Formats: sequence, structure tokens, C-alpha cells
Amino acid sequence: MGKNIQRNDCSAPVLIPINKTGNVYSFQFFVLIGEDIHKGLYSLYFHNCANYQLRDQSTVVNLTMVITEENRGIYLSAGEIPLPQLYFGLSLVFFSLGCFWIYVIRKKKEEAFKIHYLMGLLVFLKSFSLLFHGINYYFIAREGFHIEAWAVLFYITHLLKGALLFVTLVLIGTGWTFIKHIFTDKEKKMFIIVIPLQVLANVAEIIMEESEEGEAQHSTWREVFILVDLLCCGAILFPIVWSIRHLREASQTDGKAAVNLQKLKLFRHFYIMIVCYIYFTRIIVYLLKITLPFQYEWLDEFFKEGATLTFFILTGYNFRPTLRNPYFRLSQDDPDLEMEEVVTKTGLTEGISKTVESRNHGGNSRISQREISHEDD
Repeated sequence: MGKNIQRNDCSAPVLIPINKTGNVYSFQFFVLIGEDIHKGLYSLYFHNCANYQLRDQSTVVNLTMVITEENRGIYLSAGEIPLPQLYFGLSLVFFSLGCFWIYVIRKKKEEAFKIHYLMGLLVFLKSFSLLFHGINYYFIAREGFHIEAWAVLFYITHLLKGALLFVTLVLIGTGWTFIKHIFTDKEKKMFIIVIPLQVLANVAEIIMEESEEGEAQHSTWREVFILVDLLCCGAILFPIVWSIRHLREASQTDGKAAVNLQKLKLFRHFYIMIVCYIYFTRIIVYLLKITLPFQYEWLDEFFKEGATLTFFILTGYNFRPTLRNPYFRLSQDDPDLEMEEVVTKTGLTEGISKTVESRNHGGNSRISQREISHEDD
């Protein structure tokens, strides 16, 4: 190997001694960036000079390169140094949010649906994913490489979290357990499409994490990730549009126009929330990443996770288990209308509702009760 060359000035080129053993060339160099004017992002390029001289034929080389990057005793770039603490803090916040959600479910157990437990599981998966991600970055900062066990745990929880997030959004968008308990053929096909696409998107993201930007597979899987992620984000909007159209038609045909209009308003708000969430995390965060100075690159992760936290809180608030939710608010202004009362108290009785008909015949009142499927709402 060639001798070390210490560089304090990055403005001029330097010749590096090269050792040759047969057809093998080896060299090494050391660069120290000690002045503020030279701090920032850098690029390392390799050129096969023989191909510039021999234009009629090309030569093939095999390059093996080992780079050790150290930043004041930490093996992270300036923009990544705050990431371990950031992930640990956000993990604690999401875990606290999940505990509070469990408290709400236990307090309102009689009004809770299966989707509420699924939402709680999603929050805890998000918390553990951030925790393992923070531990992974902690070992990278200390040792210069990640511990495979923590990396695998992060990838598993990240994969499950990503798939469960889109499943939960589609379930809420279709109104599952809230306004119906069965899926149409279109909604079933949506699950068949969205779930595999989301798994593929998470696999592509994992491969991107494990590869370098200069590798061919990194560029390929990055394009796959962007395309599949946008397809998933667009697909989850369709069930909400279908539910909005269904509620709009129902508000004009049945006798519960006020209730359906309230549900319609809630679904419209949910649609706007998802659009804003997708727009911010996919476009705004990317623009921040390419425009912020290098030492503030961690802010794109902060804003992305902050937007996710805000989205989780707003979704949980709008679809919390309570009888005051517009889903369960019934109009009782007209005694001649058929009034449907939700009687879901436990998981065993979910999907059951009670219909009470009240009619007056010459001063005599007759009340009949029957149980019907809640999907008729």
C-alpha cells in the first residue's frame, strides 16, 4: 500500500504514490478537513484513464475500495449526528401515545371496534421501529457499522408497520366496522393490490438502506420505491372516494340525511388529511432535504416523523371510540322515521344493531324491536 498523505487544503489536486504488484495497483490517502470553508458534502470519483487513451477498445478494472469516515470521533456525517437521539425521543413519544390510546380503549371498551385495536398496534409498531432504528444508528456512530441483530429487528418492524399503516388507512377509508362490516368486490381487489405493493415498497427501501448511492442496484430500487410508494398512496384514496360517494347518495335517499351528511363531512376531512400527509412527507420533505445545509439534513427526518405523529393524532381523535362520534349520532327529530341504534358493546356483538319502530294508531302506540345487520346503515 502507498503511504498516507495528509491534506489540509482541498482546493488543489495532489499526486498519490501508487504501488504495483503484477496487475494489481494499490494506494491509500488521508484527508483532513480542518477549515470551515472546506466543510460540507464531498464526492469521490474514480476514472479509468486507460479508456481515455485507447478509444478503439476499452479496458475493464475491478475496484475494491475501503473508506473510513470519522467526524470528531463519531462515524456519522454532520447531518446524521442528531439522529440517534431523535429516534429515541420519537420512539418514547409514540409509545406514550400508544399507552394513552390503550387507556382510551379500556375506558370506552363498550364503544370500541376491532379497528381501534388495530390502530393501537400500528402506533406500537411505529414506536418499536423508531427504537430499533435509533439503536442501529447508535452503534453506527460508535463502531462505524451497524449490529446485524438490531438492523434485522428494525427491518422487520419497519416492514410490518408499513404494511399495517396502509391496511389501516384502507379499512378506515372503506368505513369498516363504522358503517359496514362487509367489503365490496372493488374493496377486496384494493386490498389484493395495495398490500403486495406496500410490501414491495418496504423491501425496496430496505435494499436502498443497505446499498451505497453509487451502486447500480441502489438507483434501480430507488426508482422502484418511488413508483410503488406513489401507487400505494394513490390507491388508498379510492376507498375514501367510494365512501364519500356512497354517503352522498345515502343522504339523498334515506331518512337519516343529517347523520349521513355528518359522516360525509368526516370522510372529506379524512381525505384532505391523507392528501396533505402524502404531499408533505413525499414532496415537501424531499425539497427540504435537497435545499437545507448539510449539517441540518436530520431535519427532513424530524419533519417527516413529526407529520406522521400529527397525522396519527388527528386520525385517532376523529375516529376515537365514543358514542358522540358522527358515525353513531342518530337523528330522532321525526318519530315516524325508522331509528337505528347501535348496540355494539363487545367484540361478540359487533355488527349488531337494534331497530325501533314507533307508530301511533288512534292514540294507541305499538313498539316492535328486531335485530338487523349494521351493514344496512
